[in-house]
Amino acid sequence: MDVIVAGNREELGKAREAAGPGRYALVPTMGALHEGHRSLIRLAREQADQVVVSIFVNPLQFGPHEDFSRYPRTFEADLGVCAEEGVRVVFAPAVADMYLPDRQIAVSAGAMGSVVEGAFRPGHFDGVLTVVLKLFNLVQPDVAVFGQKDAQQLALVRRMVADLNLPIAIVGAPTVREADGLALSSRNRYLSPADRVTALNLSKALRAGAVAGAQAPQREPERIKDAARAVLETAARFDPPLLLDYLALVDPATFTEVTEDHRGEAILAVAAKVGTTRLIDNVVLTLG
Repeated sequence: MDVIVAGNREELGKAREAAGPGRYALVPTMGALHEGHRSLIRLAREQADQVVVSIFVNPLQFGPHEDFSRYPRTFEADLGVCAEEGVRVVFAPAVADMYLPDRQIAVSAGAMGSVVEGAFRPGHFDGVLTVVLKLFNLVQPDVAVFGQKDAQQLALVRRMVADLNLPIAIVGAPTVREADGLALSSRNRYLSPADRVTALNLSKALRAGAVAGAQAPQREPERIKDAARAVLETAARFDPPLLLDYLALVDPATFTEVTEDHRGEAILAVAAKVGTTRLIDNVVLTLG
């Protein structure tokens, strides 16, 4: 069956009628689809009868000096990916269909949205949650799938669903990596060969932290971060250098830094700039 493309609420309603009844899953994306997105779609197909993929480069989540204008837009190729993966509906609205010109109301990510990634991108998670809530209202899915690579985004969406009593199940999908360990991202296409050599130190640092944690008697937070930091400090002397924004070991539900008495899952998260490209990555550890 062909993919049905909808651009606004009315077309989306008709698309759902044409797709038929059943349980619906939503995979929100900004396009430039890659193997990581394919993994989200495949997981969504396991969760529901019909899959809707949204393709929308959301201006609210880009800061004034970020890459909104140059963010890759590959709509025809994205439709091909969706068709190959059995997606029934693609929702691809214009900015004018999502936001009124005098828009006033938005979702606040609260304190949880102002730490770690949010500390370096003020307002970013407000923009993310605002568009996600709008997509939920428009698509009316039973389940939505998000990638673990954007771990803080995933945690915040889960918190929004809980706080606002939304009847939607949130499913997290494991990070997909390239053969050399680099986490898949639409921004990887910006990396030059030299940039990529430097960028590989993000995943290398996370692996070093995971190994140090497994070897430590109590999986001490500082030992984990020290091992990862050593890799990042070496990469800071590469050409081009890796310019670190943060390295954090946090509780996956609150994104507050873990303490020595923390037991259970924790997320070792890193963000850095290589050349003109900013990348994020993380790994889930078990402490205690």
